[in-house]
Amino acid sequence: MVTPEEALPGRDTPLPVVTDNVVLHHRQVPPFPEGLEVAVVAMGCFWGPERVFWNTPGVWSTSVGYTGGHTRNPTYEEVCSGLTGHTEAVQVVYDPKVVTYKDLLKTFWEGHDPTQGMRQGNDLGTQYRSGLYYLNDTQKAEAEESLKAYQQSLTKAGYGQITTEIAAAGPWYYAEDYHQQYLHKVPNGYCGMGGTGVSCPIGLGVSEG
Repeated sequence: MVTPEEALPGRDTPLPVVTDNVVLHHRQVPPFPEGLEVAVVAMGCFWGPERVFWNTPGVWSTSVGYTGGHTRNPTYEEVCSGLTGHTEAVQVVYDPKVVTYKDLLKTFWEGHDPTQGMRQGNDLGTQYRSGLYYLNDTQKAEAEESLKAYQQSLTKAGYGQITTEIAAAGPWYYAEDYHQQYLHKVPNGYCGMGGTGVSCPIGLGVSEG
């Protein structure tokens, strides 16, 4: 992982991005309607995960971007160089009265293999690492609890240790417009998502031992 001192400096001006999600026809940039909440997740290449979440009932809008690194307003090419520290991520705007953060965590864990470190399938690099970036203490607690629960299920299934980064959400940098809702714009585009096939026991509690 690149250090803050080694990271590219970036720029002060954000990358241009259109206001609305072209699939859900709601805003993908703030402000969002009162009562909605935001989750930030990273599951490898962000094209496939965004499609999973825009198809999730209760999700109001989605966008893809970069988080967890050091470079200000990075470009896709800079992130892919490994010199920004960012990972490709999805910002999910959702209605907690319809879908809870725990529900989204279940989708997160089951949608990729969180034991692969700095990769996801054939995609290799720090920008493809798994991550949960919490925006409040409740999200932090639920993310940590879900990791413990899913680790038990993965261990029983013969998988190794989860390498998912759980950290406070830092600055969110929107990816270039052509990445937003990419698999809607390019239906046959690349999607490297692949889960473990292990069900996540969200809501069932964590057994001892």
